[in-house]
Amino acid sequence: MNRRHFIKRQVAGTAILATSGLVHRASAQNLPSPDPQNPDILDVDVLIVGGGSAGHVAAIQAGRMGAKTVLLERNSQLGGTTTTGGVNFPGLFHAWGKQYIAGIGWELVAKSVEIDGKELPNFSKVPKSHPQHQVLINAHLYALLAEEACLDAGVSLAYYQFPQNIVETKEGWLVNVVGQGVQYQLRCRQILDCTGNGSVVGMLGFERRWSDVRQPGTQMVMFKGFDYDVVRENAERIQEMYDEAFEKGSIKKGDTWSGRIMGTIFSARGGNNHIFGADATNAATQTQTNLAGRKCAMRLLKFFKTIPGGENATIDRMMNETACRETFRIVGETTVTVNDYTSGRIFDDALSYSFYPIDLHDEHGVKPKPLAHGTVPTIPRGALIPKSSKNIMVAGRCLSSDRLANSAARVQASCMGMGQAAAVTAVLAAKKNTTPLSVPLREIHKELKAHNAVVPIV
Repeated sequence: MNRRHFIKRQVAGTAILATSGLVHRASAQNLPSPDPQNPDILDVDVLIVGGGSAGHVAAIQAGRMGAKTVLLERNSQLGGTTTTGGVNFPGLFHAWGKQYIAGIGWELVAKSVEIDGKELPNFSKVPKSHPQHQVLINAHLYALLAEEACLDAGVSLAYYQFPQNIVETKEGWLVNVVGQGVQYQLRCRQILDCTGNGSVVGMLGFERRWSDVRQPGTQMVMFKGFDYDVVRENAERIQEMYDEAFEKGSIKKGDTWSGRIMGTIFSARGGNNHIFGADATNAATQTQTNLAGRKCAMRLLKFFKTIPGGENATIDRMMNETACRETFRIVGETTVTVNDYTSGRIFDDALSYSFYPIDLHDEHGVKPKPLAHGTVPTIPRGALIPKSSKNIMVAGRCLSSDRLANSAARVQASCMGMGQAAAVTAVLAAKKNTTPLSVPLREIHKELKAHNAVVPIV
């Protein structure tokens, strides 16, 4: 390794700051180099927007391949649904006694379990229900590990920042980035939209799908301080009190999934509520969604204070953002249908696997529909590429899919697999000066295998 290459890949704490048009770089060895003719423009290979389940894995993958990579994240940490959303059981990685999603996402999950002193489930046995193969992790630790892995891979992290507008160029894209007190330009070859909402795709005018009726969101909140012996002794009366509170209006529909309160009291994970109308498409709708989630938590807490054994009840843990299950989905070169998903179709351009039951939440709760024994669906490259586009891909729940297929493919492990596959494709496209759709599939698969991903056999 020559000295020039070593300096280029050397790891340092990274951030991008800009004021009055002048770009400042902290620990500049690892940040993108400005254009010598225009020092206010930073040149990168791959820009990733959104550091959630797909985005942080994509960034790590791109960085490990030596690409100059910038990750924009509107929040304060990585991990998305797993961390900020509080769904700290990012399954499923295994199916029918075999691992189908591995690579970077699994690396981080397994490492967080090990450091936390916990044990992984026995994946060799097929469980009676899919939650038995969920891996419960420490979300705070996971966020730290994801950030560390990004920095170790040479990724430039930019929190509280997002694209204001994007212009297509001959070589790729010119992106205006903004944040509080921050404004600068990035020139990149490839963009990965990992916003979960297809926000960049929409900004560029490519078509997206939208359901008039969306799945409810969930405010992850756990309560403590109960005298559980007293609660158990009065379980029937407590349920009656809950029903009475619902009739009076002090408890609302959706405050529990099924109208049964004991599951919320004894929940080890939280998240037994439904926030109807949850919408993460923009700042205004996410604000209203968060307010609705917090009102739900407050209603429950006030109710718990009135029940036998709940006099000392309080909030143990609550996430600061209500998690949404469904927003926009792109219209891609390929659309994954529910029949594709439930039949385990092996697409000709499959990049990764996905495994989860059809899991559509509605006003009646949720009744997952498990896949037939031995069925493991795949995610095709075409579902990650907006139709008629070039030099942009998506990864995560905004993949091109119908509503039922999306209810399963949206889960974190599947999004992690997509993120890694999309990043490999984008980096190879940048290196070859071509489009993601033109990169030979065999080269994508070869690179994915080199980074410990499980590649579908096509």
